[in-house]
Amino acid sequence: MTEVNLGGLTRDFGRLVSRTPHRVVRPSSAGEIAALIKDAGAGKLGDVVARGCGHSSRGESLTDGTALDMRGMATVYQIAGDQAVVDAGATWREVLEATLSRGRMPPVLTDYLDLTVGGTLSAAGIGGASHIHGTQAANVIELEAVTTTGEIVTCSSLHHSQLFDTLRSGMGRHGVITKVALRLIAAPKRVLSCRASYSSAAELIAAQDSIAADHISGQVKPSGFELKAVVYGASRPPQGLVPIDVEELPFEEFADRMRPDVEELIELGEWDNPHPWGMVIVPAPRAATFIDATMDETAPADIGLSGVILIKRFVPGHVPMLRAPSDAVLFALLRTASPGCSTAAEMSMANDRLYDRALRIGGVPYPPRPYRALRI
Repeated sequence: MTEVNLGGLTRDFGRLVSRTPHRVVRPSSAGEIAALIKDAGAGKLGDVVARGCGHSSRGESLTDGTALDMRGMATVYQIAGDQAVVDAGATWREVLEATLSRGRMPPVLTDYLDLTVGGTLSAAGIGGASHIHGTQAANVIELEAVTTTGEIVTCSSLHHSQLFDTLRSGMGRHGVITKVALRLIAAPKRVLSCRASYSSAAELIAAQDSIAADHISGQVKPSGFELKAVVYGASRPPQGLVPIDVEELPFEEFADRMRPDVEELIELGEWDNPHPWGMVIVPAPRAATFIDATMDETAPADIGLSGVILIKRFVPGHVPMLRAPSDAVLFALLRTASPGCSTAAEMSMANDRLYDRALRIGGVPYPPRPYRALRI
């Protein structure tokens, strides 16, 4: 186990919360994490929090106690048939690079690939293919984890199923995920990416229900509502879609589509601005009305210069800790507190109102709340 440093102020991607960890360590095995947790139980270390790439938005990966830098455990061990075994500290980019060499891929990928497997599974992990395959957490075959008592346990839907269910989308409150067996599917060589426009949230959600595509998502833009439907290995747009443009490209380029945008945001300084993201999962029958009401009170300055508003129809799958409605829409206000726009505090207050309204109609915040460190 490597001692990374002896403290110093740390932040996550959200830039809303800062913490000074007592200790930062980079474990290389589940055994080292187990020893740390057992020591913490004896009152030696305090809080223990796993941190991957630090892409949380409200301080979920931060602690005043012991921070575990999970990037020290980033091995892709085995790819065999429809399964890959990987460390929780591996990124989805690293997993995809390894599986594509065998013509396979995880069923659900994050839009941004530089997130760790353990990090997104702890939240659930929603992607453009979640309308077909559910969350990333729903596509886990088996987990190895260190429990809050320092035990190393392998769990699945058949063995230690209660622990399996509490770790997936459990936000790290029930243990540290250390190794994961992931389901794989066949990967395409090329994809057809189609964009279409709609005049209302209701039309956009209805299109997400009716259009047969392998990847589907929506955005709210100044010009209206936009759908992106991507079909793997196809030569024509899906039936019923009237696209405003169509692009054929290699699958690898599509999967890594966020890279140019991130590079531009870093160059502009937007990547380092606060990101008070507000995301909720709401029942699909009430989603359009909910979205319309939110957009009526949301000005461009409330989103920021590089902010994005997403609408994604999806099926949660069996992930009890997510507590999402079975018929669900993800509505995400990915705000950036850009100079000259609403402040981070104002955006955070708007998010609190968003969460309150979502709860009143049977929705839930995403990632799941409340957040607290793994206390030993």
